[in-house]
Amino acid sequence: MIETKKVDFFYGDFQALKNISMRMDKNTVTAFIGPSGCGKSTFLRLFNRMNDLIPDIHLKGECLIDGQDIYARGVEVDELRKKVGMVFQKPNPFPKSIFENVAYGLRVNGMRDKNFIEQRVEESLQSAALWGEVKDKLRKSAFELSGGQQQRLCIARALAISPSIVLMDEPASALDPISTAKIEELIHDLKKHYTIVIVTHNMQQAARVSDKTGFFMLGELIEFSDTKKMFINPEKEQTQNYITGRFG
Repeated sequence: MIETKKVDFFYGDFQALKNISMRMDKNTVTAFIGPSGCGKSTFLRLFNRMNDLIPDIHLKGECLIDGQDIYARGVEVDELRKKVGMVFQKPNPFPKSIFENVAYGLRVNGMRDKNFIEQRVEESLQSAALWGEVKDKLRKSAFELSGGQQQRLCIARALAISPSIVLMDEPASALDPISTAKIEELIHDLKKHYTIVIVTHNMQQAARVSDKTGFFMLGELIEFSDTKKMFINPEKEQTQNYITGRFG
């Protein structure tokens, strides 16, 4: 379970997030929508502390995973990132073989058991709906795969270290419609085993894949509710205007 309580977030003097409280339940898909620059990707990156890599940032409030404040003193960020996987907007495979892309996180975390690594690579590729397409070319370069296959490889890489949460920042925005459909189908299957949080500019995609949706604007969470309800009967006029294309 993920929960935030009265979160404010600053880049220097600029306040990117304002007083955001939200709860995301286990084994659900939560989508964040809103116009560019509204804070949704910044909010997503709080959960694996990716924003820590940016100088002069500041957070107020609480950001909890399974009841633990992940910004408290003593939290091991590397351990947190094992629990919270991340998939980025553009496929970013390493310049390695398909096999080594998936095995990379296991090796970095000290795993040396060859049989275990092989098993986890196969399981992760199966979970990412890619095993059938690559099982006979595991030693070939990841760059030989199509864009959609590369993105599923990146998902497999994130799954290999057995996270409980998977963050996806516009995972299909660089893909063609067929690859996008495969990613969406995959998200639906993965939520049986993982808690998934996705940022998307594509409102139809949010409607198709998510259980709950948060609508952001100018750093504020305008509305957060069941996806079906938000798209059929939103509570706020701003949400209605965005969903119907009057702005954004």
